[in-house]
Amino acid sequence: MNLVVKGLAGAALLAAVAYGPPARRWYLTFGATPEEVAAAMPGDELLAGTDLVSTRAVTIDAPPDAVWPWLVQMGSHRGGAYTYDWIENLFGLDMHSADRILPQFQQLTVGDVLPLGADGPDMRVEICDAPRTLAFRSADGTWVWIFGLSAHRGGTRLVSRNRIAVPTASPVRRLVSRVVLEPGSLIMERKMLNGIRDRAEADRPEPGLVPA
Repeated sequence: MNLVVKGLAGAALLAAVAYGPPARRWYLTFGATPEEVAAAMPGDELLAGTDLVSTRAVTIDAPPDAVWPWLVQMGSHRGGAYTYDWIENLFGLDMHSADRILPQFQQLTVGDVLPLGADGPDMRVEICDAPRTLAFRSADGTWVWIFGLSAHRGGTRLVSRNRIAVPTASPVRRLVSRVVLEPGSLIMERKMLNGIRDRAEADRPEPGLVPA
């Protein structure tokens, strides 16, 4: 019995550490500076009341106008999400991450609606300010996803912010969100940000070379 009690106590302690405020802050702000986390972004005003805000970022050794094409082609039946396609597709999102810029998906404008899979939420383009800000809002108004690009030491800082509101969420659902979805979203979004970085950097011409 003592071993069981000690095991439960150990598990409770581990959970407290893993899902406590410091860990949660790390999940939600991975890669971002305190200034980026605190800064207002165009599109924040699209969803004022939120239950969850994440701000994550990556540095890319390519200028913003070389990163932008990889962003605008994202989506189901488009350029994918540059993350773990097999996980996305378990949820029927039909994501197939492209390794090249797709000209047919470069013309994105405010008002365009992109579905997330067959049964996922439709995402409407609310801001399309190349090559600085791209913001989407779900059809039900409970999710805003913002990408911000800024020049940084000859390259780009790419900041991804999610604003999510679940006003009718039960305590159980909130707990599931904190314990499962928040760490899970970090795994997927970190892969996505790194995927965009790797593609943009690989597509950049070598110094001194003139593109054909």
